Amino acid sequence: MAAKTKQRQQIRKGPHGGMQLVLTEDVLHLGKQGEVVEVRPGYGRNYLLPRGMAIVPSDHNLRLLERYKIKVKQAREARIADLKSLAEQISKLPMPGITIKSKAHPEKRMVEENGAQVEKTAYLLYGSVGAGDISKALRAKMLQIDPEMVVMGDGPIKEVGVYAVKLLLGYDIESQVTVAVVPE
Repeated sequence: MAAKTKQRQQIRKGPHGGMQLVLTEDVLHLGKQGEVVEVRPGYGRNYLLPRGMAIVPSDHNLRLLERYKIKVKQAREARIADLKSLAEQISKLPMPGITIKSKAHPEKRMVEENGAQVEKTAYLLYGSVGAGDISKALRAKMLQIDPEMVVMGDGPIKEVGVYAVKLLLGYDIESQVTVAVVPE
């Protein structure tokens, strides 16, 4: 009687010759969790599979993925609820939302007002106030904001004044905070 040899699990080939995999998490520029995608064999074997970002589409793995999707959906809904409450807390901050002190020096500028040249004094910062500084000030108020969530449209703040800064909290939840930069 011949001994049975273990059969190697074959990976399905897609219509374009690549390997088919099921994504276990969202992968940028490739697809969302649970989708069956076709990728080049090296990308799937050397990147997606070892990092646990994809699995081979067998019947057993697809059943496990359905259970995993339910857990991830519940976690995502909880995260969205937390972010909405965070956005509400940010909107309830008294004006100005946060105050940041920074070293500044005065500079005289010529500004046109009502057709006449008027000399005004502006305070320029020695450095700048960026996303990290705003995040740090919000964390001091017990609001968990990462620097990646702060959107600085015109770049870092380089002048004393009051600015409206947009916050992208994630999952398309946005908020806005008022930042007052004052000289030390």
